[in-house]
Amino acid sequence: MQKQLLSFILLVFINIQLFAQDTGRIRGRVTTADGTVAEGVTVKLKGTTYGAVTDEDGTYTIHKVPTGGYIIVVSAVGLYPKEKQVTVTKGTVISDFSLNENLSQLKDVQISSNKKYKVETTSPSLRQQTKLLELPQNIRVVTNQVMADQMVFDVVDGVTRNVSGAVRVGHWDAQYANIFMRGFSIPAFRNGMNLKTPWGPLADDAATIERIEFVKGPSGFMMANGEPGGIYNVVTKKPTGTNKSSVSMSAGGYNLYRGAVDLDTKLTTDGKLLMRLNLAAQSKGSFNKYNYNDKYVIAPVISYQIDSNTKFTAEYTHQHVEAQALGNYGFSPRGYGDTAPSFFLGDPSLDPAKLNDHNVTLYLNHKLNKDWTFNAQVAYLNYELKGGTPWPSSIAANGDMKRALNISEELAINKNVQMYLQGQVVTGPVTHRILGGLDMGNLKTWGDFSSSGIPDLKLPNGQVFNIYNPIYGIAPGDIPVFNRSTSIQNRSGANVYATNTTYTGAYLQDELRFLQEKLRLTLAGRFTHANTVGKTNAAEMSDNKFTPRVGLSYSITNNFSVYSLYDQAFIPQSQASRSATGATFKPVTGNNIEVGLKKDWFDGKWNSTFAAYKITKKNVLTPDPAYPLGDPNNFMVQLGEVESKGIEFDLVGEVAKGLDLTLNYAYTDPKVTNDENKDPARNAEGTYLANASKHITNGWLSYRFRNTNSFLNGFGLAGGYQMQFKRYTGSGPTQTMLPDYVRFDAGINYAKGKFSISALMNNLLDRRLLTQGSYTKLAAETATSVSYYTYIYDIPRNVRLTAKYEF
Repeated sequence: MQKQLLSFILLVFINIQLFAQDTGRIRGRVTTADGTVAEGVTVKLKGTTYGAVTDEDGTYTIHKVPTGGYIIVVSAVGLYPKEKQVTVTKGTVISDFSLNENLSQLKDVQISSNKKYKVETTSPSLRQQTKLLELPQNIRVVTNQVMADQMVFDVVDGVTRNVSGAVRVGHWDAQYANIFMRGFSIPAFRNGMNLKTPWGPLADDAATIERIEFVKGPSGFMMANGEPGGIYNVVTKKPTGTNKSSVSMSAGGYNLYRGAVDLDTKLTTDGKLLMRLNLAAQSKGSFNKYNYNDKYVIAPVISYQIDSNTKFTAEYTHQHVEAQALGNYGFSPRGYGDTAPSFFLGDPSLDPAKLNDHNVTLYLNHKLNKDWTFNAQVAYLNYELKGGTPWPSSIAANGDMKRALNISEELAINKNVQMYLQGQVVTGPVTHRILGGLDMGNLKTWGDFSSSGIPDLKLPNGQVFNIYNPIYGIAPGDIPVFNRSTSIQNRSGANVYATNTTYTGAYLQDELRFLQEKLRLTLAGRFTHANTVGKTNAAEMSDNKFTPRVGLSYSITNNFSVYSLYDQAFIPQSQASRSATGATFKPVTGNNIEVGLKKDWFDGKWNSTFAAYKITKKNVLTPDPAYPLGDPNNFMVQLGEVESKGIEFDLVGEVAKGLDLTLNYAYTDPKVTNDENKDPARNAEGTYLANASKHITNGWLSYRFRNTNSFLNGFGLAGGYQMQFKRYTGSGPTQTMLPDYVRFDAGINYAKGKFSISALMNNLLDRRLLTQGSYTKLAAETATSVSYYTYIYDIPRNVRLTAKYEF
């Protein structure tokens, strides 16, 4: 295979001159009349298929344009279009534009504009200079417009329905986004930096999100330590300089109340100093009796254009959450879904858990010249949890339960530094898009989940807690007082939940573009050094790893491409995941082979992608089957090797006027191929990975009546489905299957000018749906303690209503 690939590349170089012709490129910047950069503006050469879309700096580049005369047409909703004649010669032609606002069109922008379900490029935080259509990798982007249509309030609120093969697996799931893709748990990134901690970071609130990018397959060569299954990257809102702000109010079932403000404005008349401030406050009850989840979010961002080439941005995000209980687990000795969704493990007499998430990020962007850009960013995350976790000590066959209550506290500090240079050079007929950079990170965690607590919460008058007839109301004198007289650092020093992991990585990528840029060969590599500080020499780990990446993409036509990809992943273990035996975990490595087809349809209004992949991953961690999933100890075991293979299909965009569609399907087959535990009682070979769903399909349809003279003008309908079949939970001998997941949602909305109102009913059929489950098999059962099932319900039928005004 390698010899054939080398021969093919050599053949391309030998024959390159046969296909070369005189070409040039057009580059420029689009601004509004007041000097504000214009992002998302369409730039086309009249009468041709050549074109581009301006990026966040208002710049555009049209590559490989045959020499000759053209007319450039620049247009966008809310701006008057402009045309300009240009003559293309060898080299680069500069053509800038200044557009005036079309105020009458802006009044109806909510009705007339495309909702942008489909995007052309990734965010700058993914460091790609190539359009999605041409990238040799499957990347799905969920925009904030999609999230608004689906009335999503945070990352765990159904975002995964828009991505093939992605599922949300509940665990303390009102607080954290536990997302699986291609059979593996994927880490949380913010603006291109890995901010994952053992439990956090907290699920990003929709008020702060511009888009979420799901990168499938390894991305470690540029994105630090990415999982072989992929990552999700939350891109936060930045100032746009358009003086466009909004306020929204929401209400819904189970005592949901929410308010959000988005202020996007200029602080100086010249547009150099910009600010964006997002605020949100939310109070949400639960279908779990007595449970609730209240939070507020503060997210200011300031950017300053130092000169025409240099911009500095400072961003701070703070989330505060208070919850009566972190999870909404059900338990039964009989089977999944045996108890009602209203079952509550905790007690209203207990103090709520409190969580805080502080994230500060600084950005520096500098254009060295028209071809090269230098970027640097520094991030600091401080995540803190304080509370207590109730969990079963035992369950009897008749449902009698003893509830332990242990202290739950964690502190995590995650620091990241990234610097990278990107640009392009032309050598004869070959264009090189080059990316190189340096990543550094340090994660420290301290945790205490066992130093203080009691084995059984006592009810008054000797009453017994029973899962089928629960009684609440613990007497104040029987509620334990956790011992926090010493710091979390002191308390975690005696257990394995004190970690310190550092990594440094350097990477280089060259995307070579041949045959008028129709053929693209990506060659990349990354060297990573990772070090884990241990309490003993045996717990110390130091690893060095080189991970290569080779991608090939070819444009059969201007809107149809085929690609193949081979890349590797390397993930050092932080030791925050714990073994019941105290064993040290080896670093995770993985290989990915992927092929795919991408096509834009009807002038790029919608896109379809088909991909097939095979991932081999070594040293995978999986929950220890001797303990229930969700157990506060979070004990894990390490498998020798797993293999995941599958196919994916995604369709997204405006398939007809006013009709936006998201449709996807994935077949995922992740199995354990080698279990190094050598323990017959826990052997997992041949079993599926925990939380795998073999068949996943989702659909979402949104239609709005536009530009009609009828009373329906501005009205819209929306609805969708989510389905998962052949769902596996647990591992090894305790692996079981969850019931199929089938959910339907439907809504109605109206927009006129700056005002809009939306209503959506989730779980239309009010089905009892489970997002996760596990089975705890006891070695020996007694009259008071038997094996039992653990599971988490999805929310029953509920309605949400949101009113929004833009100003």
